[in-house]
Amino acid sequence: MTQVTRTARRTHTFSESVIREMTRVAREHDAVNLAQGFPDFPAPSVLKDAACAAIQADVNQYAITWGTASMRAALERKYLDWYGMQVDGAREITVTCGGTEAMAAVMLALVDPGEEVIVLEPFYENYGPDAVLCEAKPVFLPLEAPDFRLDLDRLRSLITPRTRAIVVNTPNNPTGRVFDRDEMEGLAAVCREHDLLAITDEIYEHILYEGTHHCLATFDGMRERTVVVSGASKTFSVTGWRVGTIIAPAPLTDAIRKVHDFLTVGAPAPLQEACAVGMNQLDRSYYADMVEGYRERREVLVPALQEAGFKCGPPEGAYYVLADFSELSRDEDATTFAKRLTREGGVASVPGSSFFSEPERGRSLIRFAFCKRVETLHEAADRLRAFTGRGG
Repeated sequence: MTQVTRTARRTHTFSESVIREMTRVAREHDAVNLAQGFPDFPAPSVLKDAACAAIQADVNQYAITWGTASMRAALERKYLDWYGMQVDGAREITVTCGGTEAMAAVMLALVDPGEEVIVLEPFYENYGPDAVLCEAKPVFLPLEAPDFRLDLDRLRSLITPRTRAIVVNTPNNPTGRVFDRDEMEGLAAVCREHDLLAITDEIYEHILYEGTHHCLATFDGMRERTVVVSGASKTFSVTGWRVGTIIAPAPLTDAIRKVHDFLTVGAPAPLQEACAVGMNQLDRSYYADMVEGYRERREVLVPALQEAGFKCGPPEGAYYVLADFSELSRDEDATTFAKRLTREGGVASVPGSSFFSEPERGRSLIRFAFCKRVETLHEAADRLRAFTGRGG
C-alpha cells in the first residue's frame, strides 16, 4: 500500500533555508534582524512612483513570459553602458521571480542528472540544493580564510569528465570577497580549457567598496559559455518585488525560458515596469551614493563586532560580515551560538555552518547583514557589546 506521507528522495539531502529560519527566530524574540539580507529603509521614490503608476494604469496581467519589453530594453542599455556588452533582449534575456528562481531555472535547464557542478565554498545556501533538484552532484571548492582567494590548481583538481558548470558569486555572499581580474582570467581559462559553463551570480554587482566588479561574460571566449544572474533586489532595495534577471547566449536562453515558463510563468508585470524606470532614470550618482551609504553602515558594524570580541574584517563588497566568535564561546557550534545571541542578546545572525558543505568548517562563524538603517546598526552594536560584556 502506498504511503501518502512519502516524500521525494531529492528533498532528503537538504533542509529549508537557515537564513529564513533565523528571521523567524528574530521575530519570536523581538531581535534586531541582521540575519536576512533585506533593507529596513525605503526603496528609491522613482521606483515606488513608477510601480504605483503602472498599477493605476492597469498593468495587472501577465507580461511576456521572459520579461516586459521595457525591462528587456533597459537591461540591454545597462549591460552596454556598464560592461560594453551587446545583449539581444529578444533572444538573450529572461526576467525571473528573483535571483533565486533564476538560479534554479538555469540549473534545471542546463545541467543533466549525474553531471557535476563546482561550487565555491563558503557559498550562498541555494546553490547546493539547486544542483540536487536537477539530480546533479554539487562539488565544493573550499576557499581558505581569511583571504578567500580562488586556487586555480585546486579548482582543476576537481574537474572530471562529468563536470558541467562552475558557479561563481562575486561580490560574494557571505565572505564579501570581490574576485580580482587575475582570478577571473584564471577562471575563464579553466572554463575554456575544459569546455565548461560558468554560472555567475552577480546580484551584488553594484555594491563594492574595494576592487572592481568583473563580468565574466566579457572575457575572451566566455560570452558563449557564461550565464549571468542578477536582479533588482539588492541594487534598488526591493527584495520583496522578486525581479531577477538572466543574460545567456540564445541557445541556452531558449532552454532557460522553457523552464522559467513552467516554474513561475513570469515576474510581476507592474514591478518590471518600475524596475525598468529605475534603470533608465537613475544615473551613476545613485549607485555612488548607495555604495557610500553602505560603506557608512559597514563602518558602524565592523568596529562594533570587533569591540564585542568577534574576529572579522571589512568586506570588499556586498553587505555581509562573516565573523568568528571562537574567542567568545569555544563549546557552542554556530547554530547554538546564533540562536543564543538572538534569544539573549537580541541580535539575529546566520550560523556560518549553513554556508559550508561540511558544517564543521563553519562551526565558529556567523554572518551579519548590514543593509539596515544606521540607527538599527547602532542599536545592534549596543546589544552586541552588552551581550559579550566587551567594548565601550
